[in-house]
Amino acid sequence: MADLSEFQLIARAFMRPVPAGMIGGGDDCALFDIPPGKRLATSTDLLLEGRHFFSDVDPRALGHKALAVNLSDLAAMGATPLACVLGLGLARIDAQWVDRFAAGFYALADLHACPLVGGDTTRSLHDITLSVTVFGVVDPARVLRRNAAQLDDDIWISGQLGAPDVACRMLAGTLALDAHVLAYTRSALEWPQPRLALGLAIAGIAHAAIDVSDGLLQDLGHILKASDVAAQLDEAALPLHPALAPLPEAIVRQAALAGGDLYELCFTAAPAARDAIEQAAREVAVPVTRIGRIVAGRGLRVCDRTGAPLQNLPLGFDHFR
Repeated sequence: MADLSEFQLIARAFMRPVPAGMIGGGDDCALFDIPPGKRLATSTDLLLEGRHFFSDVDPRALGHKALAVNLSDLAAMGATPLACVLGLGLARIDAQWVDRFAAGFYALADLHACPLVGGDTTRSLHDITLSVTVFGVVDPARVLRRNAAQLDDDIWISGQLGAPDVACRMLAGTLALDAHVLAYTRSALEWPQPRLALGLAIAGIAHAAIDVSDGLLQDLGHILKASDVAAQLDEAALPLHPALAPLPEAIVRQAALAGGDLYELCFTAAPAARDAIEQAAREVAVPVTRIGRIVAGRGLRVCDRTGAPLQNLPLGFDHFR
């Protein structure tokens, strides 16, 4: 199998039928229709070996995550997936690795009705490079934007905080390995679940939203800047992953406030919408937690369990910091 050509590799792993009405792989461009009254939403993410994933990651998990991080962007806009394209750079062809990667990718694509309609493969000089672009459709009257937070809005977060950051740092060797903690946090890092159903459920109820990929404080900060408001968070309200309980406070705080690779939704909504938000979350079986509120001014304050503002807040992830 090591002698597969580029086109044999594509045919083996990535040529599957697309839904009726679409034209996918086999032409120079994919073609698909957009439902009347909808707008097109699109997002691209790049994943590099050694930067975004470890070399020994399960290729099935990597296929899942490569698509999941893009679907999470659609979720943050209240969009429905339509299709996706994949760019894949490999230093060498390992047919079994590619088969497992494709299986993970297609499993998530099928789950969310997001067919693969094209892309490109090439030989890289060294490591694996992945690029996925997703296309979705959204109702322009219900789209979730970063610039729509309003004064006195509640701030919500889905899921639990901290697990992916702790797993990543343990695997990277920058945090002391605790086999028990790693066993309960690694799946959060390698198998993130895009909150598409939640994004659709809160569209029209929530005001502003973002998916948390680079840390809660950093990504919430994008909402604050775009909306020209400030925020106050309650550290005691943060929904921490239970596996973090035995870790020192400073490590937990870093993971919860600045840990990336989370892919949960952070969003704002009026206090009057609390019952509607909680009902929407129950209907899609995704836990949500109120963690603070939008206030006047600029910046972000986090209060500890005594009500005192935390000093020297941790920074989120930045590729060039």
